[in-house]
Amino acid sequence: MGDPMRICVNGETTDLPDGLTVADLVERLGLHPRRVAVERNRRLVRRATFADTPLADNDAIEIVTLVGGG
Repeated sequence: MGDPMRICVNGETTDLPDGLTVADLVERLGLHPRRVAVERNRRLVRRATFADTPLADNDAIEIVTLVGGG
């Protein structure tokens, strides 16, 4: 992993190591990948591609936690 990158997660700017993927971010945040929806730069990231979707400097990430129940 290289130099730090700055991304915005749910409106909050954060510095992260370069080379992370969406899957890495979800794991770092302690979230279960099956219970979240992720947008990267206003585009939905399919769960099946979390590990193949790299994060880049200045990305805007929105993560929504899915809640079950009735």
